[in-house]
Amino acid sequence: MSTWFTEKQTENFGITAKIKRSLHTEKTDFQQLDMLETEEWGNMLVLDDMVMTTQKDEFVYHEMVAHVPLFTHPNPKNVLVVGGGDGGVIREVLKHPEVEKATLVEIDGKVIEYSKEYLPEIAGKLEDSRVEVKVADGFMHIAESEDDYDVIMVDSTEPVGPAVNLFSKGFYEGIAKALKSDGIFVAQTDNPWFKADLIRQVYSDVKETFPITRVYTANIPTYPSGLWTFTIGSKQYDPLEVSEERFHAIEAKYYTKELHKAAFALPKFVRDLTE
Repeated sequence: MSTWFTEKQTENFGITAKIKRSLHTEKTDFQQLDMLETEEWGNMLVLDDMVMTTQKDEFVYHEMVAHVPLFTHPNPKNVLVVGGGDGGVIREVLKHPEVEKATLVEIDGKVIEYSKEYLPEIAGKLEDSRVEVKVADGFMHIAESEDDYDVIMVDSTEPVGPAVNLFSKGFYEGIAKALKSDGIFVAQTDNPWFKADLIRQVYSDVKETFPITRVYTANIPTYPSGLWTFTIGSKQYDPLEVSEERFHAIEAKYYTKELHKAAFALPKFVRDLTE
């Protein structure tokens, strides 16, 4: 008899994957953590019954979180990743030679531990000399920071459990304070099919905090609906006005310099959420 994992994305809809075996399951201090080996997607990290990342499609999310803000900022020396204990965003950040230091603040050390064990191709750069890993509350780290970072990336779970505060206006205001005068931040902001109200609220809150606010999208098949949004807030630099000279070659599977701007061309029903 086959074993299947289903993420119930709404009360009436879910996504299902056939499981070869369970690699690890644990109730951590913060959430239910499961590492599953799937037939279709390779190893899959699941937190509180929600798919966080898989070996097969992880590159889309991690590349789009990292490269859009890092190519927009002309000199991103000091970068912060809030959440992202699997290490994928850090891996992409380190592809930019301008980055001198990348700090990861992850509240759940178990996510880091088991990502290193079961997702080494994602977590493999967490030991890099440019990286500082802190097992701590990202909300509090932001609250205690001021004028520290060029770019901040919020790689959180959906707004439940320990991630609830990472979708609040107060958090975005704290990010603005933690950024330098020309800083940029980006956050994953869920999908427009099931979480339209969340996208609308986040966009409004960020726009009240940052002079340049934009939404962009990517296709991530193991995330609810497959269409995923990111919201970027910038104090000075517009991601749609990046000069051709700014782009340099990086190893990527999804992101391209052409896609950098094309990702901001939104379907009308998504664009309506920002108006």
